[in-house]
Amino acid sequence: MSVGVSRALGIALGHLADRRFGDPRRAHPVAGFGRVAAALETRTYADSRARGVVHLVVLAGGVTALGAAVERRSTGHPVVHTLLTAAATWTVLGGTSLGREATAVHDLLAADDLSGARQRLTHLVGRDTSVLDGSEVSRACVESVAENTSDAVVAPLVWGAVLGVPGLLGYRAANTLDAMVGHRGERYRRFGWASARFDDLLNLPGARLSGLLAAGLAPTVGGRPRAAIAAWVRDARRHPSPNAGVVEAAFAGALGVRLGGRNHYSHGVEDRVRLGDGPPPTAGDIGRAVRLARHVGTGAAAAAVLVALRR
Repeated sequence: MSVGVSRALGIALGHLADRRFGDPRRAHPVAGFGRVAAALETRTYADSRARGVVHLVVLAGGVTALGAAVERRSTGHPVVHTLLTAAATWTVLGGTSLGREATAVHDLLAADDLSGARQRLTHLVGRDTSVLDGSEVSRACVESVAENTSDAVVAPLVWGAVLGVPGLLGYRAANTLDAMVGHRGERYRRFGWASARFDDLLNLPGARLSGLLAAGLAPTVGGRPRAAIAAWVRDARRHPSPNAGVVEAAFAGALGVRLGGRNHYSHGVEDRVRLGDGPPPTAGDIGRAVRLARHVGTGAAAAAVLVALRR
């Protein structure tokens, strides 16, 4: 069995494991990495871009090197390499847990529990949810499903297909660091710059594949591919993120809703560009977004398997 075949099998098995089980309930490796990163930050932090680069290189570079060393030792043993790749893929994917959280928000809205929906939404977004009405909760949830489908499903599959275990683990390490220190705010404006920019770079291919898949699969949720592409081409370039704008615009067009607007964060208020032409999303659109995200994840996994087979 070639390395490409064992890699492809591992990616497929890891994707199926995420679909069946979601994130590991206990001792999640990503949570462990986060604790290590937080501990290291007490030593590396300074209001400096250079210090932020050191923080990123030590952590993301160290995880990538570890993944490369482990994979190198396993490539002569196809079964071991397959299982190692499957475990790494399962560890870094978050599609099923994302869908569960979004569905929980939907269910609370459907039960007219706006307070509960606002609180549950904090599991998905970093904005201030206490000021949101039901429509804004739905919008925030759909936007999170779109963006995180790219970040937590499609992008890691892309890097896993191309680089194997080190690509999977290195990507997730960099993405986690962006979530921890890459946000805007006075403390991380300089220190988090490298993590934020590196995460943007790593997500460029995944976001565009996510947009293409969302457009192509729009009919599965009653949408039109042409509307998804039109929203992407017209609206994405005006979004502050080079990646989130692509995915959110494509999802907006595919779902026939309008995303974007005013977002409240701890560091202030941001007015985001409008994405799509439809009405504001409702609770029912959350379920449609979850279904579309699931189809996009399946399409990305199939593409990753095909790419891996050609390595």
